[in-house]
Amino acid sequence: MSYCTKQDLLDRPGGERELIQLTDLDNLGVIDDTVLNAAIADADAEIDGYLISYLPLAVVPANLKRLACDITRYRLYREQVTDRVKDDYDNAIKYLEKVATGKIKLAPDTAGSLPEVAGGTAEFSSSPSVFSRDSY
Repeated sequence: MSYCTKQDLLDRPGGERELIQLTDLDNLGVIDDTVLNAAIADADAEIDGYLISYLPLAVVPANLKRLACDITRYRLYREQVTDRVKDDYDNAIKYLEKVATGKIKLAPDTAGSLPEVAGGTAEFSSSPSVFSRDSY
């Protein structure tokens, strides 16, 4: 599951013009979906690393979608990163680090449901001992 979509990025400041500028490596005047989808996938993988105890998520919370857009934009900017894009990325990572350490929780989805943290305990079992004091 992706945390953000092309449409989410189009709806953000900069919108289509910015996405064309960042993805159109062949100067065709259109958004290159291959480049965009690669950046989204990179952002998803980065986010998954922080949210491993929450996965899989049934619904992407709105604040996580925003963070995914910020991380994707950062990935698209490559070597041309602006201060604003870098700050948004840094803030997204700080937030994800706090979620990962349990200092803050993910926001509820639009229906008010909170994502559940994968819990549970590990159980071990083994075969009976082959050797004991009475048999060797």
